[in-house]
Amino acid sequence: MDSKITSLQPQAVWKHFQAICQIPRPSGHLDKITEYIMGVGRSLGLETIHDKAGNVIIRKPATPGMENRKPVILQGHMDMVPQANKSVKHDFETDPILPRVDGDWVTATETTLGADNGIGISSILAILESKDLKHGPLEALFTYDEETGMYGAIGLEPGELHGEILLNTDSEQDGELYMSCAGGVDVNIEFRYKEEPYTPAPNEIAVKLTLGGLHGGHSGVDIHLGRMNANKEMFRFLKEAVSEYEARLASYSGGTLRNAIPREAEAVVTILAEDKEDFMDAVNDFAATLKREYGFIEENLYFTAEQTELPHSLLPEEIQDDLINAIVACHNGVYRMIPDAPDVVETSSNLSIVRTSEGYIEVKILVRSSSESMKRALASELESTFSLAGARVDFDGAYPGWEPNFKSQILNLMKRLYPQVTGREAQVKMMHAGLECGIIGANYPGLDMISFGPTIKHPHSPNEKVEISTVETFWKLLVAALENIPVKE
Repeated sequence: MDSKITSLQPQAVWKHFQAICQIPRPSGHLDKITEYIMGVGRSLGLETIHDKAGNVIIRKPATPGMENRKPVILQGHMDMVPQANKSVKHDFETDPILPRVDGDWVTATETTLGADNGIGISSILAILESKDLKHGPLEALFTYDEETGMYGAIGLEPGELHGEILLNTDSEQDGELYMSCAGGVDVNIEFRYKEEPYTPAPNEIAVKLTLGGLHGGHSGVDIHLGRMNANKEMFRFLKEAVSEYEARLASYSGGTLRNAIPREAEAVVTILAEDKEDFMDAVNDFAATLKREYGFIEENLYFTAEQTELPHSLLPEEIQDDLINAIVACHNGVYRMIPDAPDVVETSSNLSIVRTSEGYIEVKILVRSSSESMKRALASELESTFSLAGARVDFDGAYPGWEPNFKSQILNLMKRLYPQVTGREAQVKMMHAGLECGIIGANYPGLDMISFGPTIKHPHSPNEKVEISTVETFWKLLVAALENIPVKE
């Protein structure tokens, strides 16, 4: 832990962020962070609730003279994305995050930092603790498992919240106010097959292929940046390997999370020993091709091959070919921009996970869109691609987008406050990533919402970092918003 973090401004926020970094909180393992947050609420004598969906709700009364203001919900999610470089051994269920100051940034050591959404929930805790801030009635909503499916927001029961305005703290660019976001759906694909006995021929060898060194990143925030998808490019090579060298696929593993662009992939194939030299040349040629195509973006990419132990089994040839062809054919990346806002991604897909195991292949794709019809259209296209290959396809985890409200009272207030706080105008944006606002808004029609936050670069990857100066700006804007919330009508 870098001791400089405790002296950063605003100290009330960084104090909590430092503590949160010591608490393991990957999605699905939130008992300790839940206990920490509830402990803060109870120590302040505030009404503290742990609901059936795993969310924590803490209510703080208005300060004297502010009782007539519209009640506000401050919202952030408790979980973080667990991603680490292969060079380190890090158990996200037990090991703390090791943040450090690097110039005007705080980053972690070889892992995701968890500033998404750790800074947001730290700021909410700081608001709850503050004794001199003026504000109306507050509800702090800390949601469960946002990163893996927004399950906390989905499980939030109507009537649990009483606020009229929601301030979401989960966006990641200083100077931008978000008024809408995309919805999403998981496309789950599986191939099942009967294991076949495999006896290697005397002239067969096995080769492990490794593609890595990629940036990865958030499949919503970073999808338009042209970053390489490790799964997509590995299967591009596998198709060539099968065609040119009659390679057989033994095993495959690529990607770890549905909402992270896959940074690494590994495949084990068998080839004839006599083809080894030519095969290695093909690997080197493909590595050169990737560097030519992506090197200006993925400066650290590598694609390597090494001989390894012969496997115990191979994928049946028909299954292997169907899998390769389907993945080469399936769409990945930006699908369409918003027609009347051509600089904003409307629809995209992320080929996030491909894994083989005995008799089973799993493929996961996350489709996002601000258009419900285009979301369904792309999901259907992917379903057709894999169904034609003989796979079973189903959809899961669908969540709605957040429709823009140009008459939003909180949006217009924040637009007015922003230059007063920062000296510059705010940009009003529509986000391609998913926010819980869409789900919460569906349960609470008429809720006036906005999302804002400090600058966080490369979330969902070990390169994640948060800009220190923008955390202070974010805090000042949050405080100003609470002090200027309009009165009840």
